[in-house]
Formats: sequence, structure tokens, C-alpha cells
Amino acid sequence: MENNLYKQANAAEKPAPRRWSASAALAMLLGMLFALSGMAQAQTGTTLTGKISDKQGALPGASVVEKGTSNGTTTDTDGKFTIQLADGAKTITVSSVGYVAQDVDVTNKSSIEVTLVEDQKTLNEVVVIGYGSLTKREVSSAITHLGASDLLRVGSNNPLMSIQGKVAGLSITNTSAADPNSSPNIQLRGASSRSAGLGPLYVINGIPGGNIDNINQNEIESIDVLKGGAASAIYGTRGSNGVIVITTKKGSEQSRLFYDGYTTFDYKTNQLDVLSRDQFLQNKRGVDFGGNTDWMKAVSRTPAFSQKHTLQFSGGNGKTNYFSSIDFRDAKGIDLRAGKKEYGGRVNINHTTANNLFALTFSVAPRYAKTSEADYSGFNYALTLNPTLSVRDSTGKYAYINSGFFANNPVEQAKSVIRGEEIKFLDVNGSAKWNILENLNTTVTFGEVTRSARAQRFVPSNITPVINGNGRNTAYQALNENDQKSLEWLGNYFLDVNKHSIKLLAGYSYQLFTSSGFDASNEKFPSDVLTYNGLGTGLWNLEKGINNVGSYKNSSKLIAFFGRVNYDFDQKYYFSASLRREGSSKFGYDNKWGYFPAASVAWRVTQESFLKNVPWLNELKVRADYGQTGNQDFDPYKSLDTYGGYGYYPFNGNSYQVWGPNQNTNYDLRWEKAINFNAGLDFELFSNKVSGSVNYYVRTNKDLLGSYNVSNPPNIQGQTFANVGTMRNTGVELQLSATVVNKGAFSYNLGLTGAWNNNQFVSFSNNLYRGQPYVDVVGMPAPGSPGTLQRLQEGTRIGSFYALKSAGVNESGALLVYKKNGEVVPANEANNDDKQFVGNGLPKFTMGMTNSFKYKNWDLSVFLRGTFGYKLFNTYAFYLGTPAAQENANVLTSAYDGGKYSKLTSTTTYSSLSDYFLEPGGFLKVDNVTLSYTQSLKTKFMQSVRIYATTRNLATFTKFKGGDPDLINVNGLYPGVRTNSDNNGTLDYYPSSTQLLLGLQLTF
Repeated sequence: MENNLYKQANAAEKPAPRRWSASAALAMLLGMLFALSGMAQAQTGTTLTGKISDKQGALPGASVVEKGTSNGTTTDTDGKFTIQLADGAKTITVSSVGYVAQDVDVTNKSSIEVTLVEDQKTLNEVVVIGYGSLTKREVSSAITHLGASDLLRVGSNNPLMSIQGKVAGLSITNTSAADPNSSPNIQLRGASSRSAGLGPLYVINGIPGGNIDNINQNEIESIDVLKGGAASAIYGTRGSNGVIVITTKKGSEQSRLFYDGYTTFDYKTNQLDVLSRDQFLQNKRGVDFGGNTDWMKAVSRTPAFSQKHTLQFSGGNGKTNYFSSIDFRDAKGIDLRAGKKEYGGRVNINHTTANNLFALTFSVAPRYAKTSEADYSGFNYALTLNPTLSVRDSTGKYAYINSGFFANNPVEQAKSVIRGEEIKFLDVNGSAKWNILENLNTTVTFGEVTRSARAQRFVPSNITPVINGNGRNTAYQALNENDQKSLEWLGNYFLDVNKHSIKLLAGYSYQLFTSSGFDASNEKFPSDVLTYNGLGTGLWNLEKGINNVGSYKNSSKLIAFFGRVNYDFDQKYYFSASLRREGSSKFGYDNKWGYFPAASVAWRVTQESFLKNVPWLNELKVRADYGQTGNQDFDPYKSLDTYGGYGYYPFNGNSYQVWGPNQNTNYDLRWEKAINFNAGLDFELFSNKVSGSVNYYVRTNKDLLGSYNVSNPPNIQGQTFANVGTMRNTGVELQLSATVVNKGAFSYNLGLTGAWNNNQFVSFSNNLYRGQPYVDVVGMPAPGSPGTLQRLQEGTRIGSFYALKSAGVNESGALLVYKKNGEVVPANEANNDDKQFVGNGLPKFTMGMTNSFKYKNWDLSVFLRGTFGYKLFNTYAFYLGTPAAQENANVLTSAYDGGKYSKLTSTTTYSSLSDYFLEPGGFLKVDNVTLSYTQSLKTKFMQSVRIYATTRNLATFTKFKGGDPDLINVNGLYPGVRTNSDNNGTLDYYPSSTQLLLGLQLTF
């Protein structure tokens, strides 16, 4: 039942409901912003003149602002300024990018001269690395650091969506962002494995394997992305796909209470257009049932409404501080069923003893979520259902037909079927540090990360598909629990002698992973009242003599010893080397342990005498690193002899379970190995107004894990899970930031990321397993027998489309293609031997651009994101976009709009895969726009108030005709085509949305 926003009890007449639109909500917010801006009163008074310089002379473009106000100006080309101060003004603030800001007393002064000092803060910025931290100047590997202020404001389910497009080489995609239960797909520097996982390792507050779903974006202090092999090799068998280190906020001596709350409104955008009722009948697509239904509208919420509230309080003293956060989120999807309510919190406590001998930390973060799963099939039905069919028939019951592409009533399905989860998270960690000497300390850290998810499903007996089908209601429950326990010891030693500096690290790590669960289902319940809570009352299992109950439990261990040395000479030459020896219980008997070495060097060229006097060059650092990493992200017991059930057989009136070996044992199973090389340079120019980095990388992944066909016999099974194959990724990354304008109260800052990536599947074979040099993948579903769409082949990029090459359309509306010998024939006369490589779905270039404007108390951020140089397969045009599509089903307007797809009228070539349906996938999005106003308040109750509005996915510029190109994944092994969990083609569809977010922040 939907909640009404407004209720009026005991009234004779109810007011007309107020409809919220994006324009109305935004107009209201802007009105509030301007009202707040009116609180700042302009003042006039004395005139102050002056000159601002640095050690080299006059400093143009420096900012001069009356402290505590927005009254300001900038210096001219000679470093001079004039400003009208308010009566009684005592202090001005002088600042410029790359310099330390100064407060200057101007009491009874009419003229001043100020010399600014260069700011070394950017070089001293702390970057978190594996098991420690370094200043930015000391980093010799490829690492991208983001602070809390760098994160995008997004009303999403996952905090990492806030860095989408912010880190060069880090691809974050979500093919159903408007579903509050969806999770993004995250990939760093291209695909790196076949079957052992492609996502990075998350390290949260120092605990490897942290739960990214148990973090509120407002709790994040910083995110560090370890991209270079030398940076991630310290994590050994889990570092191949990169490492994302997340640090949450801590308390300080200043007491603070902070509230952040926002509401979001999601509106469908870039929709697939289908025939209207009149167009459907005009083109004789099916029977006229007399109705007129916009099925896409019928299965959608418009808009989908969500809200989130966060309350944080922190404080302490010089020895003890705390940070606490609680949050609540209630989110709805744009389909009729999706929803998520979650409650979470976090407490971080830090304490240092009076003599600084011991430092203790403790953190606990619980979270509870109740979800209702999205009904993805509802949009499939909406695309194909007859628009002359009403949602309900003349008797008030849900209308239902058995003919058509999808036979169902999606409104009934969404409102009647229960599918959801109850999820509980608990993250606990703590550490004890002993400062033995000023330059020697040791730390013990413990952590536990747990997740428990109970799935609940119920299909009642009174819905039309059940009544017209088997008549049985069905119920299902499953409980899946995951637990990770960690214990780590670290020892650190520091030594500075004259121009030499050395840091030594030694450590031990132990982690235990345990997964367990059970599931049960039944049918034919006497009542629908108990839903999934009365599984034992169902008669179906008893009548059929089956139990429909299952359970499992497995565990694995990781043990590691590691060390690292960091050395620098005169803050000019830097060297780092590390070695990790790690053992995993997942590997074969002879391959339990492995070594993961790494080394990196850096040279701060600007510290040399021949560059010290170059005025426009503030920092130039050249670096290179090498590291070996691993990947063991696969199920345990793959290297062991295991047995499983093969059903039951009756004997003498009893049923007996059949057991036998259920896999080919591979005693040689080992981790995937990645050999990483990275070369780069970091720079700061023009008084630090321009800064950035460039990286070139080569990553070769060897011994790829996957299932390979083997002869049977002598093998028990037809496939063996083994280390076979090699893949290579190369690329160039650019990270750039610049202060374009900084004059008085106005500033404009630009941030730019760009990444070029090239992939090659080098080999499918090794000395033990030799087979064909390719495998055909991505099988496309019925109707018809389209076959596979892509091929993984040695020497080619992943995402290579392997299909027939089109040659146009003949006069009878049949698709023409080229045969292998060049002959042009109708597509139904070609075969698999005539297929060829016709395009690629892996983007060549990705970019992000942040434009940040500030004027007095106003802030405007415009973020653009783009992906270029690849093809997408228009699955919906292939199945639903031509006149040849299945009868009695609605189709896309492209079938009759006079375009290329409307020419395919012949059913003989309907299921022939060809590049006729490949389209340019490149796009540029106005992805995130945020406007805010901040007002400082001089009251004892409140320090400041900030009101903001954000729009996400505001506009998309693309040549792709199949909806939003972001709905098709470009990560993983099968980029460029919509796939399901089995990596086969699918018609699953969840529209994209434009999101309007209205928020308020209060600081007390």
C-alpha cells in the first residue's frame, strides 16, 4: 500500500493532492537560497589600498577579503588592490593558490603591503597506502587521493558512485542506477581475469576486505586508490585488481554537531519508445481489446521518492576524541516494487595515554536493511504488451492474456509477489599501538566483518498466472551468512640522519573467512496469510516425497608475512621496496605459498639546482614502479577431492541419496599472477595553479583461473578448474586540476581525468591444457536460434563482436550479409563459418570533467562524464525494433519510423546476428550538477546552514538509439552487450532516470 504524503482527517472535502515536479521543487529551493543570500547585508566604510607580493615580486590575482564577510577583491597585474571596508573592520584575509593565507590587521590603516609564502601543504598532504601513510611528496607509485570535498553528491545505494569519473582508469558503472538495491560494477585498469573476480580489494580503516555496503558517504574522510603494482603488491593474493583504501572520519578537540538531510525525485529518462494504441492497430500488430494503456507508465512510479537523514556528533580533547554517526534512508525504485529502508551507525573512538606510550582505537558500525527487490521483468512486459489491453478487465480483476512475447500482467505481478531481503551488517575493529621509542612503535589490529542476509519470496494463489497455471502458491526462504576475522601485527621504525630518511615496516596478517547458509521452499499452502513464514504447512513436498531443503558451509584462510622499506635522500630521491609471502588454503598442496615483490623509485627533479629557479615550475616528480600481485577470488575447495549428491534412487521401498566425486581435483591450483609496470610523473605549475599526474602502465595477468574442457574419461567430469591463459592491459591515464580564475569573490576550478586502455587476450593455452585458440561467448536468447554474439580469441581484445557482416536489405525486407568468400546472400543462407569480427564493445577512452564555480556564498559544480570509441549491440532493436518481430506483441517505434530497422520486414532473417544492430556507444553526459548556498551564522545555537540542489544524469549526448548507453555494461569480459548473471544476452530492462536531489546541512 502506498503512503499518502498528505492526509486530512474528519474533513468534508479533501484538498486536491499537490503534485511534485522537478521544476516546482527546484523553484522552491532557489527561492530559499535567495532568501538566505539576503541575510548577508552589504556594508560600506573606509577605503584600504595595498600591494601583495611573493618572494619574486608582485603577485597578480591574489584574493583580498574582509574577514567574516563575502566583501572582497583581487590584485591587478602589479599586485595592487583597492577595497571598500565596512565601518569597524579590523582584519582582512589575503590568499592565493599555492600560498599560505594570511590574516592581516588593518585597524586604523589605509594602506598595507603583504608578502605571501609558498604553501607546501599539497606536498605534505597525507596519502594512505597499504599498512601506513606517506606525504604526497614521498609517494613513488600510482595513487590517486580524494578528500571528502572531492566526492560527488549522489543519492545512490553505494558511496563509490560518488567518485564515478573522478579517478583516471577506475571504471564505475551501474546498469540500473534507479534501483535502490543495485550495486555498481567497479573495475580498475581493465578486465584482468576470467573467473576469479574483477573488482578491487576494499580496505576500510585498515581492515582488508571491508564491507563497502556498510558505509555512509557522510562518514568518509578520504579515499585512496592504489593503482600501481608497487602500491597494491603489499596485499599479495588480493591486489591484482587494485586496492581502494577508505578512511572514515575521526573526532577532534572541537565539539561539533552536524545534520545532513535530503530528498530525491527520480524521473525516467532516455526511455525506449513503443507504439501507441493507434499506431499498434494501424500497423496490425495484434488484436484490439478495446483499451488504451501506456504500460510503461503503468509499471512505473513517477517520480520515485527517497529520503536520507544523517546526524553526526564529534568532540574530545587532546588525548581522547570520538566521532559518531547515525543515518536513516528510505528509498523507492522507479518500478512498482523496489524499495529499501536502512538504519546504520558508526562510532570511532581514539585515545592516547597521558605519557603518549599507548594509543588505542576502536570502531563499530552496525547496519540493518529491509529491501524489496525490483521487478525487472515488469519493464520487459511493458515494452511488448498489447496497448489495447487494460490493466483491469470489466469485472475489476487484473486483465491477462496468454499470447505475445511476454504473457503476463506486470502490474499484478509487481503488487502481488513478495521478493525481498533482510540484511544485517556489523563491522568491528580496534587497534593498540605501543610507542616503544620516538622512532619505534608496534601495533596490533583486530577486525571482524559480518553480513547476514535472509531472502524471502512468496507467490500467492490468487494471482492470475497461478490461477491459469498450476494453482499452487509457493514460498521460499534462504539465509546466507559471511564472516571475516582479521588479526594483524605491524612494526614501524623511522630514522632521519642528515639528508637520509628511512622507514621500515614489518608485519604479520591472519584472516579467516567463513560462509554458511541454508534454504527451503514449498508449495500448495492452505492459505496465503502466512506468506513465507509457514513453509512446513505446504503439502507439495510431502505429496512428491521431496524435501526442498539445502545447506552449506565453507571456510578459507590467508596468512601472510610482509615487509617494506622506504628511503629518501635529501627529499630528492625516493626508493621503496616490499615483499609479501602469503599462503592461502584455497590453493593446491604444492602451491599454498607465494611471494609478491615490489619496488618503486621517484626523482623530484625540481629539487635539482638546474630547475630550482624556473619560476613557473613548482614541482616535477618522475617515478616508476614494478610489482607482482595475485588473485584468489574464487570458491574454496577447488583444489580438493570433494563429493556431492546426484539425486535419489528407490530400493526396497526406501530412497537413498547417490554420492560421488563432483569435480576434477587440481592439486596444482594456484593464484593468478599479475606483473605490473607503471611509469609516471607528477607536476605543479604556475604557483601551483595547475597540478596533475600522467601514468603509463602495462599489466600482464598470467595463469588465469577458469574452467577448461578436458577428456572424459579419464577425468570424472568434463571440465577442470585450472590456471590457463594470459591477458594484457596497457594504457595511459591523466589526472589534472587547475585554478582557472581566482578574482575577488569569484573562482573557477577545473578538474579533468582521462584514461586510454587497450586490452589483448594473449593466450588460452599452457603446457598442460591446450585447446582451440578461442571461445564463443554471450549466447543470445530465443525466439529463434541467434547463437553467440562475441568471441574471446588469442591476439584480440575482449568484447570483440563476432557475427555476420551486413550488406544492406533486399527488396523483400530480408537482411543481406557477406559470406566468407565475399558473396552477398540473405542472412538465413549464411552459417557460422561466415561470421567475422565486426566491432568491439570495449571503450578506448573515458573521461570526467569537474567544473567548480564559487561566488561569495554560492557554489556551483558541473560534472561531465564521457566514454568513447566502442560499439554497443542494440538488443531491443534486434528483438523488438523491426516489423519482423513476433506477432501479437508491441514493438519499438523504430519498426515503423522509416529508419534502417523499419526496412527489415522479412521474418526469414529475424534471428540472424549481424553488425546491422551495432551502433556507436560513445556518449557525453551532464552527469552531476550541484548548486548550493552556505550562510555562516553568528548565534550560540548554530554555526552555519547550507542548502543545496543536485541533478544527476541531466542530459546525454549520444548516437546510440537503444536508450541510455550507460545501461549496457562496459566492464568485465563481455562489454558492449546487455548480459545476465550467466553472461548470456538478455532483454532485462530497467530504465535510467534523471534525479533531482534537494538537501539541507546544519552545523551546530
